[in-house]
Amino acid sequence: MSTQIDLVDRVRAYDVGADEQLLKTAHDFSLAAHASQRRESGDPYFTHPLEVARIVAAFKLDSAAVATALLHDTVEDTLATLPDIERRFGGEVAGLVDGVTKLSRFELQSEGSSQAENFRKLLLATSNDIRVLLVKLADRLHNMRTLSFVKNPDKRKRVAHETMEIYAPLAERIGLHEVYQELEDLAFAEINPEAHASVIARLGYLREPGSDLIDRISGELNKTLTVAGIKAHVFGREKRPYSIWRKMEHKKISFEQLADVVAFRVIVDTVAECYRALGVLHGVYPMVPNNFDDYISTPKPNDYRSLHTAVIGPEQQRIEVQIRTWEMHEKAELGIAAHWQYKTHPDIKDGGQYRWIRSLLEILDHASSPDEFLEHTKLEMFKDKVYCFTPKGGVVELPRGATPVDLAFAVHSDVGETCVGCRINGSLAALDTRLNNGDQVEILRSTERAPSPVWLDFVVTGKAKAGIRRHVRSREREEYIRLGRAILEKRLREGGHEYSEKALKAALKLGSYRTEEDLLAGIGRGELRPSDVIEAVFPGEKRSRLLARRMLAFMRPRAKPPKGGDQAIPIRGLIPGMAVHYATCCSPLPGDRIVGIVTTGKGVTVHTIDCETLEAFSDTPERWLDVSWDEKRSGVHVGRLTAVIANESGSLGSIASLIGRNLGNITNLKITKRTPDYFTMVLDIEVSDVKHMADIIAALRACPQMQSVERVRGQ
Repeated sequence: MSTQIDLVDRVRAYDVGADEQLLKTAHDFSLAAHASQRRESGDPYFTHPLEVARIVAAFKLDSAAVATALLHDTVEDTLATLPDIERRFGGEVAGLVDGVTKLSRFELQSEGSSQAENFRKLLLATSNDIRVLLVKLADRLHNMRTLSFVKNPDKRKRVAHETMEIYAPLAERIGLHEVYQELEDLAFAEINPEAHASVIARLGYLREPGSDLIDRISGELNKTLTVAGIKAHVFGREKRPYSIWRKMEHKKISFEQLADVVAFRVIVDTVAECYRALGVLHGVYPMVPNNFDDYISTPKPNDYRSLHTAVIGPEQQRIEVQIRTWEMHEKAELGIAAHWQYKTHPDIKDGGQYRWIRSLLEILDHASSPDEFLEHTKLEMFKDKVYCFTPKGGVVELPRGATPVDLAFAVHSDVGETCVGCRINGSLAALDTRLNNGDQVEILRSTERAPSPVWLDFVVTGKAKAGIRRHVRSREREEYIRLGRAILEKRLREGGHEYSEKALKAALKLGSYRTEEDLLAGIGRGELRPSDVIEAVFPGEKRSRLLARRMLAFMRPRAKPPKGGDQAIPIRGLIPGMAVHYATCCSPLPGDRIVGIVTTGKGVTVHTIDCETLEAFSDTPERWLDVSWDEKRSGVHVGRLTAVIANESGSLGSIASLIGRNLGNITNLKITKRTPDYFTMVLDIEVSDVKHMADIIAALRACPQMQSVERVRGQ
């Protein structure tokens, strides 16, 4: 039988109204377009789109989707064009082919915005027509099945990681359970071949000749249910290696302790019989504690429904049992494809089973960079579930470890942005409380408050992190605008001019600033020198008068005037106009060996060369700046000490007096630990340089109340 007839028969087996002519024409067009091409395995290239079409047919999709599978590589890899496809096959097929073509390749490497843009196209195309994602998943599945033929090991690893991090979770989220598990397992075999082989070897006893353990247990379960008057179909199979490996790693248990190396499915006719079967099995076999989930009353977001339990079953084997109806089973196997909306409701575009895609689009709007977007996206897709209730009885699905803030953002961005407190099961609770299954959570709101940056330390969902960071960036921008305006107003007054935002329009040409507020924020961040703005607004003005006024402004009792430039920073090697910050982790002082770390939008942070924090920048040498102290400039600097002092009357006064006698000035003091005998504190002290600090440390060590004192290094 020809491949063309075989494919048509596959589609007609589930869709008697299939467009046979469309399928035959697409088959022949793809065959001719790929006629001269070969895959890395040596097979004709056409074997790939044909196998993708067979996978799509297994999803029981319509003729347009199967035709798209046949044609999905023609625009990218042959001389065919999208207008050719539209002319021959119509706008629907052309639109689907275009959607799949745009998603043909994207990599998870931080090389720029194209990665986030490609993923954005994936989500946008999927949110408009889920068939694009279904064809793309079929394409990736066949490529993974033939990955071993790819000769480049780096490419194999990259494709495997991409599959594990993006495509497998996407398949799981839309309910393609078998595709999800196979993609994970194929990627696992490439990423960690030793672990994969180990699990395969330990599963070997189930496949030994003459071993019928699965059949014996299935027969015993079926007999138990039949005696109880329940008509059921029972079958079992071993779990895939990656599923087993992940559970062993997550639960820190051995292979023998797993309850679901072999999973058994009990298929019955009605929902009532599901619960009856569960009661019968729990009545006959001991239940394994903490291993029961009811996804019938609380379905998963992808509409998966089933009862899950684990028991000490026949022959004293720990087994997992899934109980469901035939309709639930079909949805569990095919997910979205099993109740595909375009068959009966072509106008429905926002089905609940893939609203999560739109939530990812919302994250894209809030993310500031490709890396941040992909981070939040992975957080959305990789998560163990916990289900909580709103006061009105709504169910909210969250990852384990989620907090009320995560729930607030999951309900709606506005709820998260105005959240100020919560009640869990009727009692007031902290916003960083970890939620448990079944918790009822009420969010307390106030329009007078905004998300706190501290929330980033405990929220776990991508949507919450993206929303909080968006508000933090917004507030930072407001602060930079206020600072930039203050700096510019001061410089203008020194030059005898009045501040006017209207006059700033002439300075927008200095950079990629669209508005006056953008320009002010640039000044506040240190990206733009106020002197350059003044020259742009008042061209031709002699600078000598302005420079003289600015030099006088810098004259302070303990600081010498700068020789030039806009900043009285005693550091050489800086780019003119760049904002400079001293790292609080090591508090550098003149005399220390120093290095600058460049941060986009924030300027340079100066660290001591031995600061432990610098290890975090070892992989980005391009951010390191060679700087040194300018001995011609002096001033007051803050150094930080940590000290352990005897808990005696007058100790603190003695220490403060000693520092004062050595010309130091305590600007901040914090007690971090108390005991009956000693207390530990951190002191910030104004000194002139590292030698001055060393003299103060030496004097403190000679003090009888002082147990120990050290400079803070990289904490």
